[in-house]
Amino acid sequence: MRIAITGASGLIGKGLIQRLHGEGHEVATLIRGRSPGPNEIRWDPTAGEIDSRGLEGFDAMVHLSGENISGRFTAAHKKAIRESRVASTALISRTLAKLARKPKALICASAIGFYGDRGDESLDETSAAGTGFLPEVCVAWEAAADPAREAGIRVCHVRVGVVLSTKGGALKELLTPFKLGVGGRLGNGKQFMSWIDYDDIVGAFQHCLVTEELSGPVNGTGPAPVSNAEFTKVLGRVLHRPTLFPLPASVIRTLFGEMGQVLLLEGARVAPTALEKSGYRFRFSTLEDSLRHQLS
Repeated sequence: MRIAITGASGLIGKGLIQRLHGEGHEVATLIRGRSPGPNEIRWDPTAGEIDSRGLEGFDAMVHLSGENISGRFTAAHKKAIRESRVASTALISRTLAKLARKPKALICASAIGFYGDRGDESLDETSAAGTGFLPEVCVAWEAAADPAREAGIRVCHVRVGVVLSTKGGALKELLTPFKLGVGGRLGNGKQFMSWIDYDDIVGAFQHCLVTEELSGPVNGTGPAPVSNAEFTKVLGRVLHRPTLFPLPASVIRTLFGEMGQVLLLEGARVAPTALEKSGYRFRFSTLEDSLRHQLS
């Protein structure tokens, strides 16, 4: 297959490109800020510009780019989070819809932030969106792909969960305090963490590329979500470290503001129903197996 990818320098993008190359696929990356080289296509989503001729004839496109969500949720940061996702998806979608040789599939990143804070409610792809900033962003993000959908392109929205990798994301940030023996649960620890191993989130995107019956939302989470308290216990056991230092909710809110509340104290129990029904086989179905693999 010939596949074009945005967000190629990100955590998931790097792993996906490596896997696709290993399978013999041809991959082109969308780049900005410099002249494109071989297998590169220029775009500037902020300016609403993209080389449409360069996108002609690809079999599929994967859209992963977006502003890093970590950091205080200031008005400017919120605007960047939303616009980097919604505007870029709309630009790609409109462009693909007008091509003479359209791709068969557009695989877009989304997030389990779609569901908002839902306690221990069991959620799958049929569940309604939550309320608040992140659900509103995710709803608009996914809707921005409508032009491609209406043009007959198969569109998947991979709602990415908490990706476990030592190369980036939550696990990398947690390792230092846990290795020092000062890790602990966040708040009351009851919030659910719908985690997925790094190898499996890369596998999920690859599976969406080649599985023609998949379209619409696809939860990119593992089959066994856990509470933050359980996650803390398992990570401590794998690292052979105590987990006796909880971080109170009040401290988290003081240190991180709204971002701390939304990303650290809230959660959702999300099931990967679409992946499992379509035949995807998880390499790591338990949290401990994933952590031991990532930390080996």
